[in-house]
Amino acid sequence: MTTKSSQTLCVVGLGYVGLPLAVEFGKTQHPTYGYDISKEKIALLKKGCDPNKELSKQELKETKLIYSADPQIISKADIIIAAIPTPIDSAKNPDLRPIQGASKTIGENLKKGAIIVFESTVYPGLTEEICVPILEQYSGLKLGKDFEIGYSPERINPGDKEHTLKKTIKIVSGRTPQILKILSALYREVVKAGVYEAPSIKVAEAAKVIENIQRDLNIGLVNELSIIFRRLGIDALEVLKAAETKWNFHSYRPGLVGGHCIGVDPYYLTHKAEKTGYHPQIILAGRRVNDGMAVQVVDGLIKELIKTGRPLLNNKILILGVTFKENVADMRNSKAQEIITLLKNYGLSVEAYDPLVDAVSLEKIFGVKPIGKVNSNVKYDAFILFSPHEKILQNIAAILKMGKNPAVFYDIKSKLKGNFIGKSSILYQTL
Repeated sequence: MTTKSSQTLCVVGLGYVGLPLAVEFGKTQHPTYGYDISKEKIALLKKGCDPNKELSKQELKETKLIYSADPQIISKADIIIAAIPTPIDSAKNPDLRPIQGASKTIGENLKKGAIIVFESTVYPGLTEEICVPILEQYSGLKLGKDFEIGYSPERINPGDKEHTLKKTIKIVSGRTPQILKILSALYREVVKAGVYEAPSIKVAEAAKVIENIQRDLNIGLVNELSIIFRRLGIDALEVLKAAETKWNFHSYRPGLVGGHCIGVDPYYLTHKAEKTGYHPQIILAGRRVNDGMAVQVVDGLIKELIKTGRPLLNNKILILGVTFKENVADMRNSKAQEIITLLKNYGLSVEAYDPLVDAVSLEKIFGVKPIGKVNSNVKYDAFILFSPHEKILQNIAAILKMGKNPAVFYDIKSKLKGNFIGKSSILYQTL
């Protein structure tokens, strides 16, 4: 197996991870296919529209990538890159069905001599222990004799235009030194920042999962500090700003941890750890703190609503932004859902405004009435700035005109802190 410019590639899964990668490889000399199980997504991509709203029409126009919803297209590929989501189930155990299903599909369409590279975030050992047996079963081929594998964890950050695929060092691993050399050369073609060659697939898997665990724990720490400081009557952000003057202090901000990475990936490692007989302490403690922050937001909001002197029942609350982070249309694992449920449990009326999400999807997923535009004739008792999209911040003056006097404004990420000083019509609260 050698690296050739004529090698055909196929990226399986065209989501936030797979699509940018496939588009970049589509600009190289490699014939490149992009496969996705969703026919609707493929139809949109063929029209030059990214359903995730991450890539522009111009960016899609610059690639020679060929889209397909036919799994047989995989059989054309010398190198297959699988970018499959790895969620958790309701019990917070790894949900391996997507990656198992993808492995089956790849196996059914695997040609002899191909290399399969997995990019999904998994626990150490999953690629070789779970994916390989499925590939062998459904292809009738044998690892090491008929096909090879590698692992190169994704580092895509949705909405981030600075730390893009090309500008972020890529970890690459292969089952053998020869495969590592081939894959390293391949990824260097599109990742200008370079690659880091991990000594084994398990090391690469572990490195990826701890990247997000570290961030989760740091956020969990500042979340717990914010709870303590609020009870002490101290401004948590002012404390953090003071501490940041120390050269080795790492700055993080309180917030709700949602999305498909930070709040999910720790459970993959803890699941594997428990299989070895060890029950993780610190990792799960951070998860418990972060999973409880929605309750902190709602409790803080209720206390401020009581201060208005108005009866609490049927107060109208407007959620500003429902996606898991600002300036991104992705709603997966958004903590806005938990906040909405808690508010409804208090008998409050909840509506939502998000200019990045279509009204049908918003109502279907979150079960609240969406408002399509700002209307000062409609009045709300409180606002929760959940996803501070630029489009929302630019329109905040008009949005506040929909508030009663006084209105509660809960600014989860403190984006507008300082803007409400001296305004008696706003009861401002933050984490």
